[in-house]
Amino acid sequence: MEYRHLGKQGLRVSALALGSWMTNLHGQEKQDLAAQSIKLAYENGINFFDCADAYSGGAAERFLGESLKQFPRKELVISSKVYFPTGEGANDRGLSRKHIMESIDTSLKNMQTDYLDLYFCHRFDPETPLEETLTALSNLVDAGKVLYYGVSEWTPVQILEAQLIIQRNGLHPMSVVQPQYNIFDRYIENELMDVCGRLGLGIVPFSPLSQGLLTGKYRLGQPIPAGSRATYQDQIQAMLTEDNLKKVEELVKMADELNTDLATFSLAWALRDPRISSLITGASKPAQLQNNLKALDLHIPDDYFKRIDTLFHFKKFSRHIG
Repeated sequence: MEYRHLGKQGLRVSALALGSWMTNLHGQEKQDLAAQSIKLAYENGINFFDCADAYSGGAAERFLGESLKQFPRKELVISSKVYFPTGEGANDRGLSRKHIMESIDTSLKNMQTDYLDLYFCHRFDPETPLEETLTALSNLVDAGKVLYYGVSEWTPVQILEAQLIIQRNGLHPMSVVQPQYNIFDRYIENELMDVCGRLGLGIVPFSPLSQGLLTGKYRLGQPIPAGSRATYQDQIQAMLTEDNLKKVEELVKMADELNTDLATFSLAWALRDPRISSLITGASKPAQLQNNLKALDLHIPDDYFKRIDTLFHFKKFSRHIG
């Protein structure tokens, strides 16, 4: 396993993490497969396990906590998130001090641990003053309930504004961001990666396989595989456009040239930048995780990166004056 620093922090996380966003816990068979995946991840050196209080209504946290308690706590990097609704009450959502303080205690109880290594603001909350949110998070560090905190899907401007408040008020620093990032969605390369690099923030992207589009299971002119998420999830179905699937075909050809599969190729592509601390991957069965691990050993020649840029007409945004 390759371990990378979380930005400028001393903490080291496995280059691949195991996330719980789409973990299927419906039925004993699905739970057994999920537990096997967690065990396989640990045995292969993955130390970073990501979750959120809103996943499966809290069931994902409880399942992850129960599965991880068999391993030494000091060897694990466990994260969760706060923001999305966890109940029907007026304060059961957002990033208010009240919701953060109540949510962290619930997450710790769910995951059977005294502290979280990483704690994320799942989204930006425009209804709560940033100073209130950041002070609450800094207080959690003081209390030993959280070691490092960060944000997910915040804009560079929001992160920079937060940084000014942190410096002005002498708060514990932000350490990590969790954005979406994959071959089909490269928005973080325009500004966010540079901001994180300047501030020393670790970057731990989610959806590096574009919710399955980059696994190779969805192909142009072929029916959607039975039982796949695209058979019931609108978000994935909307991505299966003819244009996207044509690009998938070209990416499959590139992967074939390197004697690998599209998923392995796509993960190795995302890991090419050292500013990426870890990729949060999902695995509904051990075989998928075992395949993902191959990305750590795949070398992609530089000319393939140029071919991908051309295929997607990608050019980092810049505006020159004069």
